[in-house]
Amino acid sequence: MNPHPAEKGIRSALIGIVANAGLALIKGIAGYFGNSYALIADAIESASDVLSSLIVAGGLRIAAKPRDKNHPYGHGKAEPIAAMIVAASLVGAAMTIIVQSIHEIITPHHAPAPFTLIVLLAVVITKESLFQFVFRVAKEVRSTVVRTDAWHHRSDAITSSAAFIGISIALIGGDGFEAADDWAALFASAIIITNAYRLFRPALDEVMDAAPPPDIEEQVRTIAMAVNGVAGLDKCYVRKMGLDYFVDLHVVVDGNLSVREGHFIGHNVKDAVCAMNARIMDVLIHIEPDTFH
Repeated sequence: MNPHPAEKGIRSALIGIVANAGLALIKGIAGYFGNSYALIADAIESASDVLSSLIVAGGLRIAAKPRDKNHPYGHGKAEPIAAMIVAASLVGAAMTIIVQSIHEIITPHHAPAPFTLIVLLAVVITKESLFQFVFRVAKEVRSTVVRTDAWHHRSDAITSSAAFIGISIALIGGDGFEAADDWAALFASAIIITNAYRLFRPALDEVMDAAPPPDIEEQVRTIAMAVNGVAGLDKCYVRKMGLDYFVDLHVVVDGNLSVREGHFIGHNVKDAVCAMNARIMDVLIHIEPDTFH
């Protein structure tokens, strides 16, 4: 039996938590002893990624809860809300890096140690691998918050890449280039803020019930039209609630049918659409007579 999409997302978040905790420790120690604030800034972001992944896992757990009396449409909105919190935490981490980078730029200090480049190279490879893994999970389960978590890993890879370039410039340039890695951290923070906006926007759209990708509606219409007794389709609205979808569908039937017969066709349409996609939790059918038009 295939695991629930939320379970896949939670598993990817837990893997990220373990990886980020280890990377934060390694980067923090290497940055401190290697005299690189860019690497320390990287450690700060990895530490924030641990908190973000915890939020991701928590949001998915809540979103996967079944419907109850107080939440007839389920708890799915917890998923995009968690994504918005994670995106906001990205901005917070970036602002911390900006403040400290400026402080380091105006404060004279020694160039970073060469061994920090080896650490950064390993970090970039690890974080990009995590991004690819988590992003595949996000596409599979169509999760906004898991996609946000994936981009957290990509942002860390970008920060580490910028730090690698900055430290290389500082080591090659020698005197006068000691702050190159701090400028690199400053540049990386701008990229992080940009990514945060790109992640926040779709999460906000989902909270506002924006339409999901058109392929979902196309599938619904195709399956509904194949049901015996369906003369046509009118409106079809699909909204995403966390990891699940809810559909409002207007079905056109022969106007001479009885109410019972029209109701029977409506139920058949609902059953067929739900069977087509396990992520569709409910279909609200409105029956219209073809003579009405």
